[in-house]
Amino acid sequence: MMFAEGLKGIVAAQTLISHIDGKEGRLIYRGYEIGKLTRGYSFEEVAYLLWHGRLPSQDEVNKLERKLNENRCLTPYLMELIKLLPKTMDMMSVLRTAISSEGTLEYCWKPTIDQAVKLTAIVPTIIAYRQSILKDQMFIEPREDLSHVENFLYMITGSIPSKLVVSALETYMILTLEHGMNASAFSARVTASTESDMVSAITSAIGTMKGPLHGGAPSGVIQLLNEIGTPKNADKVIREKLLHGEKLMGFGHRVYKTHDPRAISLKDKLLEAREEDGWLDLAMHVEKVAIRILNELKPGRNLYTNVEFYAAAIMKSINLDLELFTPTFTASRIVGWTAHVLEQAENNTIFRPRAEYIGEIRGGV
Repeated sequence: MMFAEGLKGIVAAQTLISHIDGKEGRLIYRGYEIGKLTRGYSFEEVAYLLWHGRLPSQDEVNKLERKLNENRCLTPYLMELIKLLPKTMDMMSVLRTAISSEGTLEYCWKPTIDQAVKLTAIVPTIIAYRQSILKDQMFIEPREDLSHVENFLYMITGSIPSKLVVSALETYMILTLEHGMNASAFSARVTASTESDMVSAITSAIGTMKGPLHGGAPSGVIQLLNEIGTPKNADKVIREKLLHGEKLMGFGHRVYKTHDPRAISLKDKLLEAREEDGWLDLAMHVEKVAIRILNELKPGRNLYTNVEFYAAAIMKSINLDLELFTPTFTASRIVGWTAHVLEQAENNTIFRPRAEYIGEIRGGV
C-alpha cells in the first residue's frame, strides 16, 4: 500500500479547470495563460470562463453581470443572523456560518451555475455588512450599476474607488479565483462527491480556507514589512529571521519552483500605480534584499516572492483592514470552488482514501 503524507503528489481527480506548471512557473485557466487573462479580461469574464469552459460573448458577460447584481442583496433573515453572531467571531467564521444558512431547498438538487453565481454575489455583501456592524457604522447598500470588484470596494469604503484601485484589486482577485487541487478545493470536492449540495461543499471549503496554513499568508507579509519599516532595516531584519530559522512570509511556494506567475502579474499592476503609492518602494526593496540573502543562505532553493507578497502590497495600498485579507481571498476563490463542485458532479465518484494503521494489534480480550 503506497503512502504519501498529506496526499502530496497523488492525483485525485482529472480536471479541465486549471493547470499549474510549478517548474516553469505557469498558471493556466481553461487553456489561457493567467497573464493574458489579467491583462485583457474582467473578473466577470474570467469567472464565466471557469464556470462555462469558454470566454463569454459581450451579451453573455452582460447577462452574468446582471445576475451578479441581482443577487447582491442579503435577505432579511441572513442580515438578522449576521447581526446576532457574537462580535468575537472572526470574519471567516461569519462567512462559514452565513453561507451555510443559505442551504435551503433550492440548493438540495444537483449543483448549478446559477447557484455558483448567487453564492459568489453575496460573499462581498456579507463581508461589508459584518464590517459595518463591528465598526458601528451605517451599512453601505450594494449598487447594481457597479462591477463586482468595484461594488465590493464601494461597500467597504463608502466611496466610488478610482479605476487604478479597482484594477489592482481586480487583478488580485482574478489571480486567486482558482489554483488547482489546493486544500480548500479538495475539501469542496470531497463534500460534493457524497452528492451533498453546493452550499455544504462551499461551507467545507470556507472552513478549510480559514486555517492559517492556507488562507492567512498576506497578513504575515504585512507584519514583515511593518517590522522592517524602512529600506535600511531590510538586510538586518531578514538576515536575523533566516539565521534564527524563521519562515520569511511571502517567499517560496509549495508548487512553484521558480517565479510565481501570479506575483509577476501583481507586481506589474502595482508598478502602474507607483507614483500614487509609496508603499510599493519598500516592498520592491525588500524583495530584492530577501532574494539576495535567500540565495546566499539557502543556495539552490530557488525561493522567490509568491502571490501573497504583492497581494499584501495591494491590500495595504487600498487600506484594507488586516482582518479582511483572507475574506477577500475567499470572495475570489469561491468561483474556483464552485467550478470544482460543478465538475465533480458531472462525473462523480465518492472520495474514499485509505488510512494505514500503524498501531499495535493486541491479543486476547
